[in-house]
Amino acid sequence: MKRTFKGRVVVAGAASGEAVVSRRGFNILASFQRDLMAKKAVVRCSDQNNPDAFGQALSGKVLCLPKTIGSTTGGMVLQAAAALGKAPLALLFSEPIDSLAAGGVILAKVWNDRDIVTVDGLGEGFLAAVENGTSVAVQEDGTVTIETP
Repeated sequence: MKRTFKGRVVVAGAASGEAVVSRRGFNILASFQRDLMAKKAVVRCSDQNNPDAFGQALSGKVLCLPKTIGSTTGGMVLQAAAALGKAPLALLFSEPIDSLAAGGVILAKVWNDRDIVTVDGLGEGFLAAVENGTSVAVQEDGTVTIETP
């Protein structure tokens, strides 16, 4: 079954991939830092306080979340992941984007010429409909389509 949601484009682009879902605030520093510092080929969520995403691969995935939380260095960690080619393909927010994530995606674009496709304001229904592993497609206009079995 296909479901479509429309949000506000923060960083334009088209992307499609597998969803990683966090139904709570997502701590960028706690989730990315361990594997980035260890120079792992793929970053897996290392935040033990996030049972939804813990252990899930984040690199090259479509990260679906309400908002980010935690350290103000989170934006720089996201930018570093993009610079190293280990960032998510897309960030999809059910709520309006927060300043931590906004800083990270803007820095990735401006400093590294790397786009992390970002759409916010997709609504609570979006997070209720998407699951880990769901196929997600994002269009340039902020339309997000999820396909569930």
